[in-house]
Amino acid sequence: ARGIVRNSLLSLALVLAAFGAARADDAILVLDASGSMWGRIDGKTKVEIARAVVGDLLGKIPAERRLGLVAYGHRREGDCKDIEEVVAVGGDRQAIRKAVEGLSFKGKTPLSDAVRYAAEKLQYTRDKATVILVSDGAETCNVDPCALGRELEAAGVDLTVHVVGFGLSSEIETPGLRCLAEATGGRYFGARN
Repeated sequence: ARGIVRNSLLSLALVLAAFGAARADDAILVLDASGSMWGRIDGKTKVEIARAVVGDLLGKIPAERRLGLVAYGHRREGDCKDIEEVVAVGGDRQAIRKAVEGLSFKGKTPLSDAVRYAAEKLQYTRDKATVILVSDGAETCNVDPCALGRELEAAGVDLTVHVVGFGLSSEIETPGLRCLAEATGGRYFGARN
């Protein structure tokens, strides 16, 4: 499973690298730190896999691309407002690695509001911006990710949302995440096992 997820993230890193010079926009990595991340794929927790693949991804994104980290579900259980900018956009990849290693995984999955929050931090209505969502599950806070994608696309200057979904067993979960990416001209990268 980790190999499949690594390949998905490698594909994402190559997409971002291809945009390197042409799209020198800032990016924010939005990481799912919800309680469902303690689920297992082939004997490993999704937490372990997420930490490993985010570390790999950080090494593959071009150094000139400024990057930040937003996490959700890492401070409080049952709170749809538990969204935080953990590392501000900048060039410090080590700060992001350290922050990901230190996250608790315990809460709900307000992925749509987290993506909106990241887009706003990137001032997406004024500047080109990229959001990279890494999630293992469906929205649990009653916001439609597909509708959000259309809304962000309409309001943004040039916002792209890429989504890495892994461990998604339900056909109900994947379409919303895929639509969120595609509505903004982004790509969906998935691993099902």
